[in-house]
Amino acid sequence: MDVAFATNFLESTGSPVFQLKMIAEAGFTHVHWCHHWNTDFLYGKYEIEQCSKWLKEFGLGLTDIHGSEGQEKSWYSPVEYQRKAGVELVLNRLQMMDAMGGSGVVVMHIPWYRTVTTPEQRPPIDACYDAVCRSLDELMPYCEKYNCAIAVENTVCDTFETISGILNRYPEKYAGLIYDSGHGNVGDRWTYDPPRPGDGLDHLEKWKHRLKAMHLHDNDGTGDQHRELFAGSIDWNRLAKILAESSYFTPGRDGSIRPISLEVLMPNTPYYDKTLKEQPESQVREFLSDSFMRSQKFAEQVQTYRINKTN
Repeated sequence: MDVAFATNFLESTGSPVFQLKMIAEAGFTHVHWCHHWNTDFLYGKYEIEQCSKWLKEFGLGLTDIHGSEGQEKSWYSPVEYQRKAGVELVLNRLQMMDAMGGSGVVVMHIPWYRTVTTPEQRPPIDACYDAVCRSLDELMPYCEKYNCAIAVENTVCDTFETISGILNRYPEKYAGLIYDSGHGNVGDRWTYDPPRPGDGLDHLEKWKHRLKAMHLHDNDGTGDQHRELFAGSIDWNRLAKILAESSYFTPGRDGSIRPISLEVLMPNTPYYDKTLKEQPESQVREFLSDSFMRSQKFAEQVQTYRINKTN
């Protein structure tokens, strides 16, 4: 089974060349493009062309692009000019996906209610949710034009209210779920001591028929740590079963079967030396080699459930 790795495992800005080279040499077949996921950066024509050349040079396919909600350009801002600028930012990633021949979706963050959201805290979130729906209304024709869906991401202690609202409102072909395994595992540490386990897998079970992308990483349930697979408390066996039964392996926009996709960050693992400004290449290789080995273990779990499903 093919496996994708996030381009920003070391940095989210600057040239991705070193990361791409290391990802390819570790055995990964695809990348999940995460550069500039939290900036207002708009990719220009020549930048997109160069990114395509790099992928070709290293023999990597493009699965998903992590679109940016932006800093000042936010597609769910209740301030109208900022929202419209945010729509331009999302459209830029849809165009980038089309130009680079990506097989997957554009991943987006949305406003969400936490398990501890109080009634007093809901009105501003409501306003942001209304704004993101207006943005999606405007973007749906472009999703159709570029034959590319937008997948909305669950986050820490997410009640899935806004996710459910969007999935119920927009067509399956152009709107789906990206499940972030780390976010789904973080428990409610504000109300319960010890923290109540995260209930993300329960939500995923309900919406597995709309699953279009994955961010796979682990944690111990106390925070969003982006650790290696099997390094924390996620029930990987249950996740593998749900994934095997989901819509995830429906052929992508190019007709291919989607790779599983990791979003492990090196600074949160034992391979990272915080005393150094630049990590030794040998340490980067060890980190990626270990991540690849763990990805194969999970892929085997998924494949076993997929085989059992068809028998």
